[in-house]
Amino acid sequence: MLTLTERKSRFTLIGKVPRRTAQAVRRQVCKLLLSVKDKVHTLTSDHGKEFAEHEFIAKTLQLKFYFAHPYAAWERGTNENTNGLLRQYLPRKSDFKTISHKKIDQILSKLNFRPRKCLRFKTPFEVFYHTTVALTT
Repeated sequence: MLTLTERKSRFTLIGKVPRRTAQAVRRQVCKLLLSVKDKVHTLTSDHGKEFAEHEFIAKTLQLKFYFAHPYAAWERGTNENTNGLLRQYLPRKSDFKTISHKKIDQILSKLNFRPRKCLRFKTPFEVFYHTTVALTT
């Protein structure tokens, strides 16, 4: 399972990866982020070998790709917290192979439309897609 979380809004994207290979992860990251690439400027991952094609991802999506330091999960705190929330729906010993795309969409909807205290009780969806127009006087 691949989770991508936007830091400020907590907006989450989840994708099922058939294998933990660099090619499979690259395809899934690009698929998930292509529709919102204008809102995504950076991506931070861990040092897993599945992110070996990070340069291709960065070029395709026109973003900067960063890596957290090894064994420094706090550098990706929002994503780690989101993975904890995901565990409410998919306990530790869940077989991800049996989870349908419909189930993933339901979980994603619950996460993105769940009001968060840190967002002043707005939902991640509201914060991510809210656009403000700058007014000049």
